[in-house]
Amino acid sequence: MSLGKILLVDDDKLLTSTFATLMKVEGFDDVVIYNNPKEAVEYLKLEAPDLIISDFMMPEMNGLEFLREAKKIYPETSMILLTAYADKENAIKTINEIGVYKYIEKPWDNDDLIMNIKNGIERSHLLADLRDKIEKLEIAQNELKKYNEKLEELVKERTRELVLVNDKLSGIINYCADGIIIIDKNGNIEQVNPACENLTGLSSQTLAGMRIQQIAYTDNPLMNKAPKSDVQTSILGLAEEKSEFLLRDMYIRNSLSEEYVPVEINFAKLSDGEKFVGVIRNFTAQKENERLRDDFIATLTHDLRTPLLASIQTLNFFLDGSLGQISEQQNVMLSTMRQSNEDLLGLVNALLEVYRFESGKLNLCKTVFDVSSLVKQCYEELLPLAKKKEIEFVLHCDEEEMFIDADRAEIKRVIMNLCGNALNYTNKSGTIDVFLKLQNDDLIFSVADNGNGIPKEDIAHLFKRFSQGTSRKRSTGTGLGLYLSRQIVEAHGGKIWVESKVNKGSEFTFVLTNAGAAARAV
Repeated sequence: MSLGKILLVDDDKLLTSTFATLMKVEGFDDVVIYNNPKEAVEYLKLEAPDLIISDFMMPEMNGLEFLREAKKIYPETSMILLTAYADKENAIKTINEIGVYKYIEKPWDNDDLIMNIKNGIERSHLLADLRDKIEKLEIAQNELKKYNEKLEELVKERTRELVLVNDKLSGIINYCADGIIIIDKNGNIEQVNPACENLTGLSSQTLAGMRIQQIAYTDNPLMNKAPKSDVQTSILGLAEEKSEFLLRDMYIRNSLSEEYVPVEINFAKLSDGEKFVGVIRNFTAQKENERLRDDFIATLTHDLRTPLLASIQTLNFFLDGSLGQISEQQNVMLSTMRQSNEDLLGLVNALLEVYRFESGKLNLCKTVFDVSSLVKQCYEELLPLAKKKEIEFVLHCDEEEMFIDADRAEIKRVIMNLCGNALNYTNKSGTIDVFLKLQNDDLIFSVADNGNGIPKEDIAHLFKRFSQGTSRKRSTGTGLGLYLSRQIVEAHGGKIWVESKVNKGSEFTFVLTNAGAAARAV
């Protein structure tokens, strides 16, 4: 299976030969190379690559001109510009004018180049998926609009007929595709149609002896152990002001399947003012459209990374003096802007990671590696922060080498998050102990501190999305770190938990079951 089609345009044949060899080693078997940009433009008219890489300085047509032509043909394809250090200003111009995904200085770092190529191809695929989902969403919305318009007209027509001829009621409701229910002002069910019977899983005789709040709920039962049903109160309150009204975000319980079906109920007061007829509309399809909308938003969030990275890189040019000297006041303001952009980029990346784990679109890249070395690396990176806060930061590791089979990058994310949280929430001159051991092929990692601890009532919410830690003190973080850590550990088939006592400290632990045995098997 091809990793993606790559087009490289560079007049340096030695460089293109080196690039082709590197791509072959990394498993990219679909690489097209041109030394003449004009010939590459003709090729683009016939073939669609997943990633376009171009040198900046080329005869006949420079990289800016070539990428501008390529953008006209494939506006959604990710593009990378190769440039020398002296061409930074032109690189910024290309990013701003054309929207280049990334620029890379020559000579490049192989690992950095491969990472950016994979990210660029992934971006192209995501944009293509986004376009398809938008088209599907527009089609679904148009169909839903037609359905709503047709149904609203049907409700008005049936209501007028009910006012004029009461004896036609049974013939109308029996052939309606949506559920129809008639209740009195006290919420007692008097009559239902077959569609309502199917929706509730109960016969019309059984329903006639019930109240509407026994089958309809105003709260999402999946989010509440005891779903609330104040439908009767809602009906009486709205009926005092309107003869027709709509109850949204309702749920009907099906007694046979024990499922809760999302619905909207459009109520109208009958002519005597003592009874109401309601049309129950199944909104399961709309909930699916909302899921598609969430996918769209997640993809859009992914595309926010490109302008953020461009903005951060531009600010770096100012701060490192590449674009001339700046005053101390300007340095402070630009540093603040860069930090804000980096914080926003961190939030965007966290949201994307959460979305990928929840949607099952992120596959773990497992390899066999020395987790002891990884933990020591994390320890060395965080040690300066510990020294700054005068915290005693101690690593306890049973063995020099511990090989496991897991996704190294994702496990590092969990370790850095747990240790980082411990450093952030441990008071000055506190103590943090990091423990790592391999017990019966199970990897056990824990971080213990003697900080303020976490109240018992808050522990249940720690690993949920957007949790801000303890209710005593609101955190400035995203609230996604521990949630994402739990997703990563559980994706590995492991478990993560916390033990904490107020004013004594906390200990976060995760276990990867049979990770050592899996490493030996590999």
